[in-house]
Amino acid sequence: MNHTLSVVVEDKPGVLARVSSLLARRGFNIHSLAVGPSHEDGMSRMTVVVEAPDVEQVKKQLHKLINVVRISEFDPSTVIEREIMLVRVSGGPGKRGEILEIASIFDAIAVDVGHNSITFQIAGDPRKVNDFLELVRPYGLVELVKSGRVALSRELKGKPSARLRAVN
Repeated sequence: MNHTLSVVVEDKPGVLARVSSLLARRGFNIHSLAVGPSHEDGMSRMTVVVEAPDVEQVKKQLHKLINVVRISEFDPSTVIEREIMLVRVSGGPGKRGEILEIASIFDAIAVDVGHNSITFQIAGDPRKVNDFLELVRPYGLVELVKSGRVALSRELKGKPSARLRAVN
């Protein structure tokens, strides 16, 4: 089962390498890893999507790292997740209309049009991004790159402590 974790770490060199190598050594499959600055000075936030039968074991292992400050698991029912993808699709003049119609349904933006292909940018919920990818796949994928998943909890009215299941 996939679990989405928010890991707040000290913004220091080598922390990303230590986190990813720890997960790999323990045999946990990382589906997505995104790192960026946090709203807290000197801290970065990692959003990690990991496949693990026992997520508690993942959390315990991460807590052993000295630069890890806080770990929280997102509740799947209250999480807001986003990805961005750039995908180049084969599309000669005869197929462009069909491909652009699919793109408009998904709010994908054509960012480059060549003689034989169209490059799209799409951002949104990971399911939306994957659905778009599956619909354009039959036209021929030339190139593809996806960002790591980023996530935040929805604000719950009256229950701020229920947003994340903290493990401190």
